[in-house]
Amino acid sequence: MPHELWLIRHGETEWSRSGAHTGRTDLPLTDAGRQKAAEIGRYLSGRTFALVLTSPLLRARDTCRLAGFGDSAEIDPNLHEWEYGDYEGLSTTEIQKDRPGWSLWRDGTPNGEALEHAAARATAVIARALEAPGDVALFAHGHILRILTACWLGLPSDGGRLFALGTASLSTLGYEREARVITRWNLSVSP
Repeated sequence: MPHELWLIRHGETEWSRSGAHTGRTDLPLTDAGRQKAAEIGRYLSGRTFALVLTSPLLRARDTCRLAGFGDSAEIDPNLHEWEYGDYEGLSTTEIQKDRPGWSLWRDGTPNGEALEHAAARATAVIARALEAPGDVALFAHGHILRILTACWLGLPSDGGRLFALGTASLSTLGYEREARVITRWNLSVSP
């Protein structure tokens, strides 16, 4: 059983800065995103992980590399971001012009991935992490990490809506005695 799961959300991209839903679109980090990824590396300097997993998407892989874990990371397709279908590249405000009151967590997206499917991927990542002999680092995306957190805590998968998660943030999941808990959430590291 791992001591903790370290959730590291990728650094800023143009779309994350604008609020656009970014699933499969493979965007690079902005200059600010690269700088924050390097700051994560300084914060984690000297920390070892039994397993480092990253999403296959460039923004997560570059965050992992700039944080100093690229050589030890394994790509895990289950850490891919939730797929937004027809709403890829649109912000919630833009979507709500045509669908007032729309919520990703409640309503999903046309031609997108079902929340239950994303939750099954998150559960598979947790199962893989539980096999590691120590701490595990997961470099991924906002929504999939929020879904993973809900699954970790035994909440319904739409419980991820309750956890705000900024770009280039660090969070940890662990245990209090036998209970799965959040041990840190949405930390922004500074130089």
